[in-house]
Amino acid sequence: MSCTITTLAMQQIDEKITAIINHFKLNNYAFSKRIGVTGTTIDSIINGRLQKDGTRKKTKPGYDVLNAIINKFDINPNYLFGKSKVMLNKDIATIQTYSGVPQVVSVNQDNTENIVFVPIKARAGYLDGYGDSQFIQTLPAFNMPQLTNGTFRCFEVQGNSMVQTFFDGDLVFGKYVEHLDHVKDGLVYVIVSKNDGIVLKRVINTIKDQNKLILKSDNKDGNYPNYTISAEDIMEIWQVTMFASKQIPEPVDVYDRLHELERKLVQLQETVKTKA
Repeated sequence: MSCTITTLAMQQIDEKITAIINHFKLNNYAFSKRIGVTGTTIDSIINGRLQKDGTRKKTKPGYDVLNAIINKFDINPNYLFGKSKVMLNKDIATIQTYSGVPQVVSVNQDNTENIVFVPIKARAGYLDGYGDSQFIQTLPAFNMPQLTNGTFRCFEVQGNSMVQTFFDGDLVFGKYVEHLDHVKDGLVYVIVSKNDGIVLKRVINTIKDQNKLILKSDNKDGNYPNYTISAEDIMEIWQVTMFASKQIPEPVDVYDRLHELERKLVQLQETVKTKA
């Protein structure tokens, strides 16, 4: 079943009614007959009444009109009043809502939760099988004594969008976030969504104001712009608490030697200037 979702959060009431008319493939007159009002009433809401100066002033629909629209077409009242993007009541149940607990967890023989590992090659399957216990059982799982307070999952990093912090092939360990309000600005999360798949991003939380998260990349080469994701699209979110990297830091003494060479070079330049 497809969901009817508008793309503009700040639509005016006349735009929302127009969207409903278009969704049901009606014209203003046919729509007015369905809800028991005159065509003039709907036209004044959608197009506005002609004023003496030639402009049009739109009429705000009254309670009776709104109530008729809601009842006749089974419209979600929160859609009309700007509190939801879901137009039809029948679609509310089909929208993915964020769960406070992972749908599937893995435990060992001691009934202790395992850490499930999601490698790059399993990402596509994970999007469909994250709630399927049989699929989760096919993924590698292990236990780490350092990660016991919560449910954790390990994801293999893919791509270069987080270079400077994480690199392609690194492993990040994420703790399941129980509520989207708990997402903290500036921290790194693994976000699982139907539209964008599995992404690793630094996050700014605007759930309370806009019902969205802003996703940022640490790679600043210009190829990874910020973007937003709606709460309705998020299936899972994991806060990165630990990582393992294949990038081995250079020994500290390399930098010490470099500094010493720079110091000697400066001294040599000063000596040449003095002799000259």
